[in-house]
Amino acid sequence: MTTATDNGLGVLDGGQLRLLRAIDGVFQRFAEGWQAPEFRFPFLIGTEHLDRFDYFDNFPHLGLAATRLDPQRLAKHLADAERPVDRVPPEVMEPTAFALPSAACYAIYVDLAGSTLPADGLMRTTVATCFRNEDHYAGLQRLLGFSMREIVFIGPEDGAKEHLVRAKETVLALCAKLGLDVSVEVATDPFFDKNGSKAKMQRLFPVKEEFIVNGLSIGSVNYHRNFFGERCTISAGEDTAHTSCLAFGLERWVHTLTRAFGDTAAALAAVEALD
Repeated sequence: MTTATDNGLGVLDGGQLRLLRAIDGVFQRFAEGWQAPEFRFPFLIGTEHLDRFDYFDNFPHLGLAATRLDPQRLAKHLADAERPVDRVPPEVMEPTAFALPSAACYAIYVDLAGSTLPADGLMRTTVATCFRNEDHYAGLQRLLGFSMREIVFIGPEDGAKEHLVRAKETVLALCAKLGLDVSVEVATDPFFDKNGSKAKMQRLFPVKEEFIVNGLSIGSVNYHRNFFGERCTISAGEDTAHTSCLAFGLERWVHTLTRAFGDTAAALAAVEALD
């Protein structure tokens, strides 16, 4: 059984974990077929990097910091606190240079910062535990901490757009094989100023499309143009790199597949039959 509390912390049982690994295995095979090697990045990200991406301006409501507790101030607090302690007050915390990432792909751009890539670009895939300080949570559909698989292209504009087209076609074909009734909906990209010229460009070429099943987004394709290439000084040949990514929320896939097939075992059998 999956348990989840109102603070967004959920637990996967053995069957659900096997299902999560199986569907992620499908996504990894996509990456392998697209020559996207897998990387594992640090679990935290520097606040300076997030600020470089305008994160604190655009996502102030989602941010979560990772901070050190001062032992002396903590001991003083505990001496007078009612136990068990259900809150750690900010006065015992040290200023921090690290945050909990809300997307897996940020680490890829940070890792490639200052690089000159081949003119035709390259690809990467990674999975990460991501965190979002949402205004509400709902079981596996909306968690404080969740697993995100991303397959990212970094390179010329045409290559970034081709990745989006191929990824979209691949996900729709996967959903058809699994019998999922999926729709594609255009979403907004808050990295771009809604009143600026980039927002006008968005209406001509959507920068984010979500795959929706029963009202729930189970993945998305995202085009960042040269935003991350500029902010991280990444070039593809002589030009600033463009980036695009295919992203999946793995726990949401567990929820969606279990609902579609009636139980976790049947969903697992359906995913394994894709081999």
